[in-house]
Amino acid sequence: MKIVAGLIALVSLTVFALPVASAAFPEGMDTTSSVFMFFCGMLVFIMAPGIALFYGGMLRKQSMTSMMAQCIGVMALVGVIWWVVGYSLAFGGDGTFIGNLDHIFGNGLSIDAEFGSESLQFFFFQGCFAIVTGCIVFGATAERIRFPAVVAFLALWSFLVYAPMAHMVWDGGLLSGWLEEIGFPAQDFAGGTVVHMCSAISGVAAAIAIGKRSSRISKGRSHNVPLMFLGAMILWVGWFGFNCGSEGAFDEIVVLAMVNTLLASAVSTVVWIVIQYFHVGRISVTGMCAGVIAGLVGITPGCGFVEPWAAVIIGAIAAVIVYFGIIFMRDKSGIDDALDVMGVHGIGGIWGCIAVGIFSVSQYSWVGIGGLIEGEWTMLVGQLVNVVFTLVYCLVVSFVIMKVIDMVMKAATGKGAALTEEEQMIGSDIIEHGEPAYVM
Repeated sequence: MKIVAGLIALVSLTVFALPVASAAFPEGMDTTSSVFMFFCGMLVFIMAPGIALFYGGMLRKQSMTSMMAQCIGVMALVGVIWWVVGYSLAFGGDGTFIGNLDHIFGNGLSIDAEFGSESLQFFFFQGCFAIVTGCIVFGATAERIRFPAVVAFLALWSFLVYAPMAHMVWDGGLLSGWLEEIGFPAQDFAGGTVVHMCSAISGVAAAIAIGKRSSRISKGRSHNVPLMFLGAMILWVGWFGFNCGSEGAFDEIVVLAMVNTLLASAVSTVVWIVIQYFHVGRISVTGMCAGVIAGLVGITPGCGFVEPWAAVIIGAIAAVIVYFGIIFMRDKSGIDDALDVMGVHGIGGIWGCIAVGIFSVSQYSWVGIGGLIEGEWTMLVGQLVNVVFTLVYCLVVSFVIMKVIDMVMKAATGKGAALTEEEQMIGSDIIEHGEPAYVM
């Protein structure tokens, strides 16, 4: 009750203090939008510990501390890298593949600039995106990756994968500006390519590079359903900041994105319930949480581009393809994707990006044209190019990064990036951190 009261007090203070605080803002700066973006940034940031609880709850109890350590490590390391050079490479200059060094160490960023590449507020909001994306990656390698390998991979991946992807999609690079110039425009409202597909295929690449978990450890059973549920609900709430904040201002598109986010995730969950009931005869909380995330991932690329009725269709289809996509990845792919990162974020992200080319409305579109629903086919081509490029680029570069790290660690310490079978049996909580999550 104290926490609830505190939150109510914080919101009330914000509402009543807003007219007074506006006097402190530079003339011409949109106070309402600035406060709105502050809270959206906070919602995105809280998604990172939400991922730790969501992922950790689904693992064995011997891996809970490890997942928390990985997520807080991402939050800290990416925060530093983003300030030093990551942001500049993502949102500096007009290069085809990557930005420049104009904004290293935050150079040229202002507290009173209009929300955009010169704004510290934009720097913060996009930095939270980079953090969340990094946290998603390591769900695929859970229970067998060493923490030093996580740190090394994250440092290189931030420069070589995430920053180029953010630049190419969101800052006029290859997958946005260039495609539009040749007549096949593509758009990604809140991160279907940059966040979900990128993190999923990067995680799969890392998982392939270090190998599978030992067959002697139990898999696929959530050790703590309440923690997993809490993490999923934090993600659901945070996703409204994730999607709505991507508009960059408080306007009518924010309302559209908010409604679409709710509808897609709710419909996806209902469809998931129906599928799971007829498929296995029961409905699990873990499954319903996966249904929520499937709908959220599916609507993310187009939440500000499509009508609410289209969000319902997108969410329903996301549930179907993610449900059976997870089954395929587990049973047929031969890849040990520990927490179904590719099944949920990858396959869901692919569908969401394709859906933009189908359901986009010209009235809301960044490029002024709609999708197939309005008789336009060029955007669908652009979206398909985006999907293929993202999958190939992130897979190849991420695999090389992790393979090199694995080789270097073996040469330096005699142990690679993955825990040995015996170490996996004991659990990474003890082996890597000397700190069990539970003391019985």
